[in-house]
Amino acid sequence: MDIFSILSLIGGLSLFLFGMSIMGQALERRAGNGLKSLLGRLTTNRATGLATGLGVTAVIQSSSATTVMVVGFVNSGLMTLQQAINVIMGSNVGTTVTAWILSLSGISSDNVFVQLFKPTSFTPILALIGIAMYMFTKDSKKQDTGMILLGFATLMFGMDAMSSAVSGLKDIPEFQNMFLAFTNPVLGVLAGAILTAIIQSSSASVGILQALASTGAVTYGAAIPIIMGQNIGTCITAILSAIGANKNAKRAALVHLSFNVIGAAVWLTVFCIIRAALMPHILSESASLMGIAVCHSIFNILCTVLMLPLAGMLEKLVTKMVPDTEEVEKTEELDERLLGSPTLALERCRQVLDSMAQVAVTALKDSISTIGNYDEKKAAGIREAEERTDHLEDILSTYLIKLTSTQLGDDESAEVTKYMKIIGDYERIGDHAVNILQSAEELKEKEIVFSNQGKEEFGTIAAAVEKTLDLSYAAFKYGDLALARKTEPMEQIVDELKESLRTRHILRLQKGECSVDAGFVWSDLLTNLERVADHCSNISGCILDAADRTMNIHQNQRILRNSGEDYIQELQMLRGEYKLV
Repeated sequence: MDIFSILSLIGGLSLFLFGMSIMGQALERRAGNGLKSLLGRLTTNRATGLATGLGVTAVIQSSSATTVMVVGFVNSGLMTLQQAINVIMGSNVGTTVTAWILSLSGISSDNVFVQLFKPTSFTPILALIGIAMYMFTKDSKKQDTGMILLGFATLMFGMDAMSSAVSGLKDIPEFQNMFLAFTNPVLGVLAGAILTAIIQSSSASVGILQALASTGAVTYGAAIPIIMGQNIGTCITAILSAIGANKNAKRAALVHLSFNVIGAAVWLTVFCIIRAALMPHILSESASLMGIAVCHSIFNILCTVLMLPLAGMLEKLVTKMVPDTEEVEKTEELDERLLGSPTLALERCRQVLDSMAQVAVTALKDSISTIGNYDEKKAAGIREAEERTDHLEDILSTYLIKLTSTQLGDDESAEVTKYMKIIGDYERIGDHAVNILQSAEELKEKEIVFSNQGKEEFGTIAAAVEKTLDLSYAAFKYGDLALARKTEPMEQIVDELKESLRTRHILRLQKGECSVDAGFVWSDLLTNLERVADHCSNISGCILDAADRTMNIHQNQRILRNSGEDYIQELQMLRGEYKLV
């Protein structure tokens, strides 16, 4: 093996790893909502969790990526440790799909139809289709599909280059002796674990093993322990991702490690007993690419069969390894581990934004209830809620900005823009809740009392604002376009009520029926309530704009107000409902 073969090996390995990486990322983006739906069906049911882990890993071609996502979910409180165990077990089986794809390189036959199944026959066509879709289409989904094909073609070319580069090794005695050393099972396990820990991908290390097996120097007796070690080495990614996470996330990473270490120890013991007692002839035979894929699948399935009934014991084991403390841990609201999966990261953002919206809406309603009925406990809750919305605005905005630096599809980009706008509106609603509370405190401190007519009028506009709040929140939570359209006429009703109530109060001042101090508070209240309705209109406008793939809220609001009879009829009905006496 000369220097040029070594360079070819390095180049082939680089292409192989790069192709696997970009294919996995593109597969994950292309899966999009399907991936979110799979993870959304997680339950404590073992079969469902197992199937979910298997399915997700088969899609994104990486058990390490799946496990890192699981650690992120557990850290964010989206998944229990019990659910995580089932998914991790399924991911170990799902990762075997890659070895089967790579084993196609080992097909050999003079039959034309059989030859067509060899990657070297069809990957050039896939590469051509992929580059055409990637360069000449503007649709992000088609570009991702093109990237999947390009990634697959790249890794298969890399695999072929590696196999060709190492083909000369079969005649070198030192190379054969190296794999004779690996017939020592412990050395084989260590070699597989170290290689996989370095490249952080069991799928890639299995591919490298398959490339070396193409020389005919790798026996099944050497390959099987190496495969067992590869399962242990792949745990390094999850272990690294758990650094700085909460206790349950660390436990999830330890589940992955414990599962693979225990599985490897048990089946390595069985392997050694069989080898010593029976000395099966197959162990001395040269391993084929297909044979390695078979061994990889059988080993992972056997590990799952062994450990699945012991999932409860595994949970207790990792809980003892990472014990609970008296100190209560705060669950992180947003986990950067999910940034590698934009669809899932966006779903988590939506959940946190929903919590922010609930906090802001509740605070606003509570602040309205303090007018004329001040309550210290409620006041403290409103101020805490405002601080909470400020905090959530900060972390959400920062997280979404980081998310924009990743590769997003058109749908994901539209969602990010929508969330960035809605975040600001809910933060301002929280601020207005405190402003209204301050008016309530001023009324209490100065012993100002509104007239009976003023109280009734305030009740009317407050009810209209609360209805507007409910409509816009429901439109956001459920993505309901009909409710979003109903928000605009409600916002106009609040505008009309504000102007009418301001005029009425001026008339009461002129008649001496109300004090000047009460007039200032009244004006502040009306201004805050009207601005809350404006923010509600903005939120619903964002929902409508995102559906139409535009972000010109004011233009769409004008279109909605001039859309004809439906809007006018709705407005007339609401004027009757919120009519001032």
